[in-house]
Amino acid sequence: MIILKSRSEIEKMAVACRIVAEVLEVLVRAVRPGLTTLELDALAEQSIRTRGGVPAFKGYRGFPNTLCVSLNEQVVHGIPSKRRLRAGDIVGLDLGAKWEGYYGDAAVTIPVGQIPSEAQSLLETAREALYMGIKEVSPGKHLSDISHAIQCYAETRGYSVVRAFVGHGIGTALHEEPQVPNFGPPDRGPRLKPGMVLAIEPMVNIGDADVEILDDGWTVVTADGQLSAHFEHTVAITDEGSQILTAL
Repeated sequence: MIILKSRSEIEKMAVACRIVAEVLEVLVRAVRPGLTTLELDALAEQSIRTRGGVPAFKGYRGFPNTLCVSLNEQVVHGIPSKRRLRAGDIVGLDLGAKWEGYYGDAAVTIPVGQIPSEAQSLLETAREALYMGIKEVSPGKHLSDISHAIQCYAETRGYSVVRAFVGHGIGTALHEEPQVPNFGPPDRGPRLKPGMVLAIEPMVNIGDADVEILDDGWTVVTADGQLSAHFEHTVAITDEGSQILTAL
């Protein structure tokens, strides 16, 4: 993985991440019942390009769109379509952008109108699991300390964490080493060093951790059909600890 060393590298990475954060905020404000996921995708691409960025996902390994939109039992990598959002849905918005050769990546899962308390609790747990992982980001810590914190937080609240898909390093490529699982024992894997940048992204299910991929070759769903939530930030390791680059 790349280690950011120069001020120029850090600034470029920060710009890419700021574009992601700003556009996600635009999308969150736009979500409402009746909107199609394809309309969200078009808004995402326009918003990235008007900020001088390039959609990171479009064309990546053949993915056809700018935005991954995952509804309800869909975990990640949902392909935008003419499907309309309905009140009571939860919708995951996963977005990446490239700027001057550097990447940013982040995701949120939000309610569409009023949602059941069970769904709201899932969103709160998945969001907090992300921040529990980020709390472990500090020079000298092991990579698996992040993983362990996420798993413990989610599972002690009765949820499961997806094991088939994980976070990743990020920099001059969208996906770099090391992989960042959301499960596992502490004190394992490489030690964190200043200049490393990680995309930390727990995927938390109400039911079992097992997932399946639909016939479109992309959309990941829970095997038992129960709800899933996905949150992600791009996080830099600094001398002092961590910096969430995709936070506004």
